[in-house]
Amino acid sequence: MTSLYDRLGGDIPLKTFVEHLYHHMDTLDEAKPVRAMHAMSLEEASIRLFRFLSGMLGGPPLFLQHYGEPRLRRRHMHLRIGDSERDQWMLCASRAAQDMDWPQAETQELLQRLREMADHLRNTEQQFGCRHGVSG
Repeated sequence: MTSLYDRLGGDIPLKTFVEHLYHHMDTLDEAKPVRAMHAMSLEEASIRLFRFLSGMLGGPPLFLQHYGEPRLRRRHMHLRIGDSERDQWMLCASRAAQDMDWPQAETQELLQRLREMADHLRNTEQQFGCRHGVSG
């Protein structure tokens, strides 16, 4: 079976998608809180995300080659990531995917995989169904 990386077109379209994602993060009012969690320049984040997605989607394991095992939760643990932050990031990813000329099936598969990853990164009480110290 052909990888999602290949079905999306490989390096160049994936880099374009990442550039668009961070453009939306930089420009959407709804994404200001998640944008504030990033460095002033998004260049390093863009490189890292492209390298991670390359391997995650079945392309070259660039993140592993440059940085070692992803361990995304550990790398993001210093940030407060709840449902709101996940949703802001996913809004940027969804807008970036809309910017691309990809078939609907591949776009939906990509967004589903990104949603699973973003869900995994949540590290606040919200993720466990707790609010204001009261468990449900």
